[in-house]
Amino acid sequence: MADFVQVSTATETREQAVELARSVVSRRLAAGAQIIGPVMSAFWHNGEFGTGEEWKLLLKTTTARYQALESHLLESHPWENPEIAAVPIVEGAKGCLDWIAANTQADV
Repeated sequence: MADFVQVSTATETREQAVELARSVVSRRLAAGAQIIGPVMSAFWHNGEFGTGEEWKLLLKTTTARYQALESHLLESHPWENPEIAAVPIVEGAKGCLDWIAANTQADV
C-alpha cells in the first residue's frame, strides 16, 4: 500500500472549495490543496442525468491521515453525499513526499 494519497472532491462554488481547502490544511489533514475550476461535470444524481460546473479540490495527505480527512470532508462539505476519492501516490520526488509527511503530523 502507498504511504501517500491524493484525495479529490468537488464543490458547487469557488468559495466553498476555498473554505474546505483552508479547513483541511489548517487542521493538517492534508499538507496542501489545489483548487481547479470551474470544470464541467456530467453525472447521474437521484436517477436523473445532469451537467454543471464544479470546483475541483486536490488534497495531498498520508494514508494514515486519510480517515480523519474523509470524516472532516463528510462533516464539512456542503453536499449531502459528496464525491471523495483517494488515489495512491506510487512515486514522487523525495522532497515532496517528505513535505507531505511533515505537514500532516497530527501532533504538531
